[in-house]
Amino acid sequence: MNSQSSALIINEQKVTLEQWRTLIAVVDAGGYAKAAELIGKSQSTVSYAITQLEQSLNIKVFQIQGRKAVPSPAGEVLYRKAKELLAQADRLEKVALLSHTVESQIRIAADLIIPPVKILQCLAIFSQTYPQTRVEIFESVLSGTEDALLQRQVDLAIGGKVPIGFMGEKLSTVIMRGVSSPDHPLQKLNRAIDQEDLRQYRQIIVRDSGQYRRHSEGWQEAEQRWTFSHIKTSLEAIRMGLGYAWLPESYTDADINSGALKYLPVTTGSIREVPTYLTYADKELAGPAIRHLAEIFMNTLR
Repeated sequence: MNSQSSALIINEQKVTLEQWRTLIAVVDAGGYAKAAELIGKSQSTVSYAITQLEQSLNIKVFQIQGRKAVPSPAGEVLYRKAKELLAQADRLEKVALLSHTVESQIRIAADLIIPPVKILQCLAIFSQTYPQTRVEIFESVLSGTEDALLQRQVDLAIGGKVPIGFMGEKLSTVIMRGVSSPDHPLQKLNRAIDQEDLRQYRQIIVRDSGQYRRHSEGWQEAEQRWTFSHIKTSLEAIRMGLGYAWLPESYTDADINSGALKYLPVTTGSIREVPTYLTYADKELAGPAIRHLAEIFMNTLR
């Protein structure tokens, strides 16, 4: 932050951050005496700070009405700007501190669309450099990853969507394919199947873990639907012939190769591509451990 953003310069005098804090305290408290109590200073110190501020700016900041100090129209504007300025100053101090401080804990939301084993591989690499940093993983689905970011529950998130107001970096594209057991009735039709065929049979769905469960990607509007919280449970249900689903290839490759599962012979939409992103909750406030782990994710999951 340069000198112009940390203080107004008028007549070669600077308004200090402390004077801006005093201004805010007087407005919030409604008077000099209560403001002095609020910030732990004498009333004369508060009064002197406001006088210096007014002289520096050549503006009358307060109007005395009875026992209350009421901000003038110009004072109202300065009050709002002062709050913004102090928020920026506090953030700058925090960024400077955290940039050199190793985090004791990192929280991550990882959508199950990325196999947990891949996340664990990244954590194994991370632990070689930061063995003392605790890691908490939130295994999420769909909007659960977004909610974790929006509610500031995590430092990093890996998922298929980036919430508005955040910037995500592309990781990879996950391929989803329709699968069922070899003896499922859809496989016995011995022809290409369409959406009307899919509607006649049970679809297996993985539950959106978000607070409001905003997404239901992949549902074929089947009358019968079973919903599970984890992809592995859904996969087991499909192996047992209890339904069909679109699942990431990384979960089904082994079963396809062994013949335990077969791809659905659908006429259209047999393959779905889902881009995945790595998103910081706040990159500027990320310390060295978070940044190092993010780099590992970018290098390993792409």
